[in-house]
Amino acid sequence: MASTTSPSLSLSSSSTLVDGKTTRQSAAAASSQCVTLPTLPPPPAVQSRAARTTAYCRKIARNVVAMATSTGEVATATEASSADMATTELPSELLQKIQEAWDKVDDKYAVSSLGVAAVLLLWSSTGVISAIDRLPLIPGVLELVGISYTGWFAYKNLVFKPDREVLISKIKDLYKEIIGSS
Repeated sequence: MASTTSPSLSLSSSSTLVDGKTTRQSAAAASSQCVTLPTLPPPPAVQSRAARTTAYCRKIARNVVAMATSTGEVATATEASSADMATTELPSELLQKIQEAWDKVDDKYAVSSLGVAAVLLLWSSTGVISAIDRLPLIPGVLELVGISYTGWFAYKNLVFKPDREVLISKIKDLYKEIIGSS
């Protein structure tokens, strides 16, 4: 099929690959100076992803079984029981504190209404932000405004020590006003 002629060497292909099978050309087409390359062996069978995953899972299962039957089982059981105790204490303490705070509330209807309103406000604000983000030029402009304001705020309140102290005192005063003095 393909033949390259040069003054001193003539190369000719004596086999053609058709549909993954090698077919030989006639011997007349090959000259006495023909150089042929051996055909490649077929590619090795490739395992499917499912077979590899199954083999890997079996290997992990064997390792887990081997670790469980070793002498380290007692130490890990003790550590696991202490970890379980610590994780069960945290949620129970948290739930107890939440229940105490809920019992202190006088107007439960108003607090639960505010909670539902906050969730609805958060949900609607994500919708509005998503709609604004889809507009062509607005997100870039808003990002530039945000970066500019952040730079201005940092320069005005964070660069110099007296300005930082004033900002910290304002934040502490606001915190005391919201939480109450304790």
